[in-house]
Amino acid sequence: MQPKMGETDFEEAKMSRIRRVERREVSPEIVALYDQIYAQRGNVPNMFRTMAHRPEIFRTMMSHFAAVLNTGTVSTALKELIIVRTSQINETPYCLASHTVLARNLGWTDEQLTHLAEWPEREDFTAAEKAALRLAETVTRNAHAVTDEQFAELREYYSEGEIVELLCAIGLFNYFNRFNNALRMEPTKPGEGAATEQEAAVKMA
Repeated sequence: MQPKMGETDFEEAKMSRIRRVERREVSPEIVALYDQIYAQRGNVPNMFRTMAHRPEIFRTMMSHFAAVLNTGTVSTALKELIIVRTSQINETPYCLASHTVLARNLGWTDEQLTHLAEWPEREDFTAAEKAALRLAETVTRNAHAVTDEQFAELREYYSEGEIVELLCAIGLFNYFNRFNNALRMEPTKPGEGAATEQEAAVKMA
């Protein structure tokens, strides 16, 4: 049985295996992206600054990330819930550090998130939410294990486009989880990635 979040003591974070690309090192296009992200989040996440070693991958990844999370008809709150469950299964402290907070800010309770592995027995998730959580667990553990019966259940609650949205969120965070686990990515601290005073002065000039 998958341990519940809070019962598993993740190995203490080690230094990331690849250095982060600082603002002063990137092109003006990527500087603008860094500054946009900082304005939205109050930091530039370590994963993003690591991705910036390959600017084209970073730029297109950010566009895809925004599309998956912020477009369509599935609520961002539900997407964040299945992102948290996916990251719990993959034991990714980096993603859990940020997305548990995001999920909480979107209305999920500490009780729901801490005991999310118990969702089948809980009464504070709807049948539609449980179908999405079941999809996240099945795809993360073995996508071949999605049965016709499970897919029929999804169709009871979601349109084909919404099933695409759910699978894209689950798939994207399986990608992010593996990237961050392999690199031992450290959680981002508030303010990280900000322009230095010298950089800010140049920007204002």
